[in-house]
Amino acid sequence: MRSPKTLAIPARSAVLALVVAGASALSACSSMPSLDMLSSSSGQTMLERITPYKLEVVQGNVLTKELVARVKPGMPRAQVRDLLGSPLLTDPFHAERWDYVFTIKRQGTLYQQRKVVVWFNGDVLKSIEAPEDLPGENEFVASISSKAERREPPKLELSEAERKALPIPAKPAVPAAEPVGPVRAYPPLEKKS
Repeated sequence: MRSPKTLAIPARSAVLALVVAGASALSACSSMPSLDMLSSSSGQTMLERITPYKLEVVQGNVLTKELVARVKPGMPRAQVRDLLGSPLLTDPFHAERWDYVFTIKRQGTLYQQRKVVVWFNGDVLKSIEAPEDLPGENEFVASISSKAERREPPKLELSEAERKALPIPAKPAVPAAEPVGPVRAYPPLEKKS
């Protein structure tokens, strides 16, 4: 049977090892800089660089110059609705007015909002109030694109003039012909008689 004194020594060393490990872990945490102190080459701290995902919010009808140009005064309401879509706002107190509002909030692009007001006289289109800076279809697609810049595709072929301007490649040196037969002279296997 072991004495209590021999059991106390391994227990003491285990407790001492745990205390030393805990103290070193705590001292390591205190010497580490906090996340808001770490900065990138651009001067932003780590917490400023990390942004959460933001949901894309699109409301209303996309109205472009081409769509608004197709709508002419004198058209019936049904035809205007077919061309522009259902209005976002129809006020029961102002039945002669339809409001088309388009908004888009997208991460990486600017917030966009456009308003077009269509006025009726009875069931016939009277006038359209549209902003002067209403984009065309191609401009609209480019404005919602989140890519910063578009590069043109790389050139894959040279023109005839560019080919002629290239230096003539050096001809590779012709290697010396290797001997066909054995390099060493061996004595004949048969005896000469």
